[in-house]
Amino acid sequence: MASHGNDAARDTYESKVPPFYYRPTFSDCQLLREQWIRAKYERQEFTHPDKQEPYSAGYREGFLWKRGRDNGQFLSRKFVLTEREGSLKYFNRSDAKEPKAVMKIEHLNATFQPAKIGHPHGLQVTYLKDNSTRNIFVYHEDGKEIVDWFNALRAARFHYLQVAFPGASDADLVPKLSRNYLKEGYMEKTGPKQTEGFRKRWFTMDDRRLMYFKDPLDAFARGEVFIGSRESGYTVLDGLPPSTQGHHWPHGITIVTPERRFLLACETETEQRAWVEAFRKVVDRPMLPQEYAVEAHFKHKP
Repeated sequence: MASHGNDAARDTYESKVPPFYYRPTFSDCQLLREQWIRAKYERQEFTHPDKQEPYSAGYREGFLWKRGRDNGQFLSRKFVLTEREGSLKYFNRSDAKEPKAVMKIEHLNATFQPAKIGHPHGLQVTYLKDNSTRNIFVYHEDGKEIVDWFNALRAARFHYLQVAFPGASDADLVPKLSRNYLKEGYMEKTGPKQTEGFRKRWFTMDDRRLMYFKDPLDAFARGEVFIGSRESGYTVLDGLPPSTQGHHWPHGITIVTPERRFLLACETETEQRAWVEAFRKVVDRPMLPQEYAVEAHFKHKP
């Protein structure tokens, strides 16, 4: 570094970073930052493209520890990623003919969640099943392995999107490869009649889907709310209607949608401010054409 300078070193050690490869920032987990440095300087993956095969080949299989949906135990499961089939599959037994689940690359997301999963290499993978979000939680003891899986999933998403949007530039596609959640945490909520008591739930804001779970590691959400744009009749208000009763936490939020109002309560004012800011970012953003189709589906859910 001293002899060549930062820019020259970057030109050398980052000369062949694939466009889909995740470049971590200071806010990312330690694992992503550490593996980026090791890939760059120790393994020199971005000066020797032949070393990128684990995440560039379009096919990857191996074993990951996966959390059981019902009992919470982590068990070793075989995973197979095939770009040609556009899917990630996992098998309950290594000799099983049929996969336990087939996740379409089109609807797949992966985000590192070490604190929530309770392992420094914990990865949360989500996909749509009957247009509802399904979570699976995995890890690998080897940091390189799980980061290679993460980048292999991003590569598969990149190549899928290149076909789906042939005129789009790399810069247009890269932000769509994986996403971190806008905000997560506990809030209280009440039901649609707003007469039953408030219940504590774990909330996840994933783009325009606000999901709530009984437990942060549940496979399926108890419910999902679509948050559209201001132009489409969505607003976020500080506080709760004056007649509201039954909430234990004092700091309220009201989400107004064209169909109904959702009443939420936060434990602290700091949490409430953070949630309101996250919601308003979404509401202030104009809706994309494809998001109207997602909104229509939510309106027709039973």
